[in-house]
Amino acid sequence: MASGTVLVADDDAAIRTVVNQALSRAGYTVRATGTAAMLWRWSSAGEGDIIVTDVMMPDENAFNLIPRIRKARPEVPIIVMSAQNTFMTAIKASELGAYEYLPKPFDLNELVATVGRAMTVPRNKTTTNRESEQDGMPLVGRSPAMQEIYRVLARLMQTDLTVMVSGESGTGKELVAKALHDYGKRARGPFVAINMAAIPRELIEAELFGHEKGAFTGAQTRNAGRFEQAEGGTLFLDEIGDMPMDAQTRLLRVLQQGEYTTVGGRVPIRSDVRIVAATNKDLLQLIKQGLFREDLYYRLNVVPLRLPPLRERTEDIPDLLRHFFAMVEREGLPRKQIEPAALEVMRTYAWPGNVRELENLARRLAALYPQDSISASIVEQELLSPDQAKSVPVPNAEETLSSSVERHMAEYFSGFGENLPPPGLYHRVLHEIEIPLISAALAATNGNQIRAAELLGLNRNTLRKKIRDLEIPLLRGQR
Repeated sequence: MASGTVLVADDDAAIRTVVNQALSRAGYTVRATGTAAMLWRWSSAGEGDIIVTDVMMPDENAFNLIPRIRKARPEVPIIVMSAQNTFMTAIKASELGAYEYLPKPFDLNELVATVGRAMTVPRNKTTTNRESEQDGMPLVGRSPAMQEIYRVLARLMQTDLTVMVSGESGTGKELVAKALHDYGKRARGPFVAINMAAIPRELIEAELFGHEKGAFTGAQTRNAGRFEQAEGGTLFLDEIGDMPMDAQTRLLRVLQQGEYTTVGGRVPIRSDVRIVAATNKDLLQLIKQGLFREDLYYRLNVVPLRLPPLRERTEDIPDLLRHFFAMVEREGLPRKQIEPAALEVMRTYAWPGNVRELENLARRLAALYPQDSISASIVEQELLSPDQAKSVPVPNAEETLSSSVERHMAEYFSGFGENLPPPGLYHRVLHEIEIPLISAALAATNGNQIRAAELLGLNRNTLRKKIRDLEIPLLRGQR
């Protein structure tokens, strides 16, 4: 049975009651109050082994009170709970030295477990408050998925741990990397980003590590690479799955030994850079195909962070829209409101372009429509614009599946001009065909996995594993 005294402060009597009951059943002595003044009186008098406090109190914001408590009693862990479930709330709690941040509503068992951990690992150091905050939040959303991301980011801010951010295109991977930099201990250093997919493969090493004069044809002067530019700060390696193997080997040396050499150089250069990598590909699959080094994967994947696609957090759409409309208003476009029916249309849309697509939609709505209030019909029209409608393939009854795939692959190869696609095309094509094939089988059988497995000629367990590994969304109510 646990022991110790917990001070609980929340202006909501119902929350005080359930928290009191949960902690008391766990064996703690609980003193609960609805004001910051009483919490300060108890804590300054030396009472309580742990403090659990809401942020918004009727007489004082807890974020103003916590520094006084930390100064008077730096050894007491403080757990912050808040219904203001934003990125900045999590960051502020972390910056003020809170042991943990719990967004409301939270699970009582999680609270009890957190109190138990705090009892055994007290904090003895305070955290310096930032001198200022940015007006705009880099990450927006109050969904449970985003709350977990905020909590992880808050823990990572004052570390140099390498982070691997995964997620579909448009989910905001660079925003996460920028937030880790801007609110972390390297904020005074440079933030440098490089997209592996946007640079010719033969130039990636020179871009990353720099090159000496005469290192290759056209190298008329010495050029600093991105590592040198990011010295003392953060280097964001976007689309890391597109990095060629030679560059992977050089990057692994930096991570292992903390030094690199320029292209054409011989003298090792020490590196003090935090690495944040990002990918929208399955790196484990690339490892199996021999396209990505396994040892590099584990060096980069110290802290994995998956960003959910927008279709998995549609409850964040209203907050995101308000954020984007406020942003475009500052740029000179008129402010817009969204009618409830229009929001419902957005919630049922798949958002293949994720948050980036929503931002572009907000800009179009603000720029093209004179109405102050955006209706459902306008949103429906924009989500299937004429250009999009033209891009939807029209089935040809006379075209076989084989000829359709052949036509598509011819268009794919033509997009590379005189160059060839990256190696591993066979497995990439099979991977991309597998997802729509399984999705179509599930749709045709109304989500019945037994019938879908029979239709595909697969074992049911094999199908279930593929659905899980490929993250194929199931029909509503299907498990």
